[in-house]
Amino acid sequence: MAAFTEALPKIGETERAALESGTVGFEGCLFAGKADFARLAAIPAERLDEEERVFLEEQVAELCGMLDDFAIDEAHDLPAEVWSYLRRHRFFGMIIPRAYGGLEFSHAAHAAVVTRIASVNLAAAVTVMVPNSLGPAELLLRYGTEAQKAHYLPRLARSEDLPCFALTSPYAGSDAAAIPDVGVLTQREWNGAMTPGFALTFSKRYITLAPVATVVGLAFNAIDPARPAGSQELGITCALIPVPHPGLRIGARHRPMNGAFMNGPVQGEDVFIPLDWVIGGKQNIGKGWRMLMECLATGRGISLPALSVALQQTSLYVANGYARLRNQFGLSIHRFPNIATPLAQMAAELYATDAARRLTTCVLDQGERPSVASAIVKYHSTEAARRALNHGMDILAGKAICAGPSNLLSIAYRHAPIAITVEGANILTRALIIFGQGAVRCHPYLLREIQAVEQRDASALGEALLGHCGQVLHCLRGILLQAPLLGQVPRGFEREARTITRLAASFAFTTDVCVGILGGKLKRLELLSTRLGDALSHLYMACACLWRYAGQPDAGLAPVVHGAVRQQIWLASAALHALYGNVSNPALRVAGMVALGGLRPIRRLRDAETLAIAEALDDPLVIGRLCPDMGLPRAGGLRDLHDLLSLAQEIGEEESQRLAGAIRQSKALEEIAATSAAPQALAFLRALDKVIQVDSFPE
Repeated sequence: MAAFTEALPKIGETERAALESGTVGFEGCLFAGKADFARLAAIPAERLDEEERVFLEEQVAELCGMLDDFAIDEAHDLPAEVWSYLRRHRFFGMIIPRAYGGLEFSHAAHAAVVTRIASVNLAAAVTVMVPNSLGPAELLLRYGTEAQKAHYLPRLARSEDLPCFALTSPYAGSDAAAIPDVGVLTQREWNGAMTPGFALTFSKRYITLAPVATVVGLAFNAIDPARPAGSQELGITCALIPVPHPGLRIGARHRPMNGAFMNGPVQGEDVFIPLDWVIGGKQNIGKGWRMLMECLATGRGISLPALSVALQQTSLYVANGYARLRNQFGLSIHRFPNIATPLAQMAAELYATDAARRLTTCVLDQGERPSVASAIVKYHSTEAARRALNHGMDILAGKAICAGPSNLLSIAYRHAPIAITVEGANILTRALIIFGQGAVRCHPYLLREIQAVEQRDASALGEALLGHCGQVLHCLRGILLQAPLLGQVPRGFEREARTITRLAASFAFTTDVCVGILGGKLKRLELLSTRLGDALSHLYMACACLWRYAGQPDAGLAPVVHGAVRQQIWLASAALHALYGNVSNPALRVAGMVALGGLRPIRRLRDAETLAIAEALDDPLVIGRLCPDMGLPRAGGLRDLHDLLSLAQEIGEEESQRLAGAIRQSKALEEIAATSAAPQALAFLRALDKVIQVDSFPE
């Protein structure tokens, strides 16, 4: 007991709330050293009901047709008719039950709507996703009093109220639990009677929808000055404040990356609110941090991953489509290996991140709150979106860097850092949440050992320790003797599944060794814990690929899926090798020889395999399956490219390639079209010329 008391990490109250906020899903199997494909197969594939499908194909499609990316960006706001359309069709009430007038969509439908809109315009997607993510509606649904639900939820569903939620303070960003905003318990006259409540002083920033919000959700530290010194702090508390309200200052705008979505500061000084405005009433005073962590465990896995996958799909659709029909040096540029390679990388990474996103959303629809899995998909999808946009910008070259209505990627490129930053900055998410929270929350025994030490329960500690030792032996067996596959995997992926099984044992063994040798110090050795988190993440995404392909087998996608799985396996292996390559502890070095010694070298994709993925992208059906959420905007470069690719498909691959090469000749388009038997040849050439051109503006 004494040794474990010294070695195990100490858990503070805010950290405990985060650890207890979510549930453990398939990622727990990986901490146990098992890739349980049978458990994975039991997770049903996403299914939208009829109402959700109709909404996606009708209301969302109509909304996309109202959006002009460049015009919205120039105006720094959505058009009035778009705001009206969003309100009229209850886009802000997707998560609110029908009993309160909402749409009551599944998490999968919520994500699908955000993804489709984000493929066309990010400002509209952010405007839709925020009221349906971490905010007043979800907090009210989970914790509100019946009176609060009856008052606010119908108004939110009908968009009579537009919400925002104010958490971040200038001096408490990533360390959100340390917010300095205070609410002092007091009594004041309210509606003609002396009423208990809080006098609030606060300064918040980066609050999306704040400039146009009519109700503000607020997190503050509650204080009761009547209590004895040392016990006056009641804890973080969440409340709702209607707009306008005396002392509340709202309406100013931030301009994150000069974007068009509404974002701004919220301030207040000596703002009085009755206790009835605390979400859940006075019994929830001091419980706000746990409430926020539980909601974030859900929201983090939906909105930003959906938006980021949309950016990946748009980047691949645009870059591949442009590269197929852009001719240089007498060849379509997608035939050049240095263009084909990033296209293949974009495709493989898109399949993996989208698979992980869909898996996590389906788990959420099962009633789970997988906080660690949500952190994995948030971090890796947003980083993958940034890489995809970088590749797309490189491939489009000069076409990409000239701003204007016909630009295809620059607005999305400018906005990519926003997703990296919000809902848990990626540096923090990768370093502290994925492994730091995951190891304690998802490990089969570690939390039990910590609790036994806290309770000074030697019997419980001994029982947990025996189980822990058994797990280490199980992992050693899996490392030294190839463990059998648990469950079935898609035909042709058995070799990859066995490698995942072996790597899962190596990851779990490494986790146990690092915790056993380093103890609580591991929390401070962020470079080591980050690599463990990377190994966990890439194993999770590799398994997600197999889960998705098992539910949606497609021979045309096989090269992409093999590439996606292989890439994630290589990244997981590389993370473990990097960890052991950076330790000085002799015991850890020996552990590394055990964990990795019998593992066959895992290589990156060979050039031939990468080029095979790029070749598969020649098939429009493959692109359609990789990019199923592409919306069609009213106007702009994306609409122009869509029209061009439709004409190319109508004409045929061979003839469209010939015409794309011929357009470089010093001939009129009509003359070139006359050489073709295709009736749409001239329309195709004009569409191609329109896509190639960039915008210029008057002096």
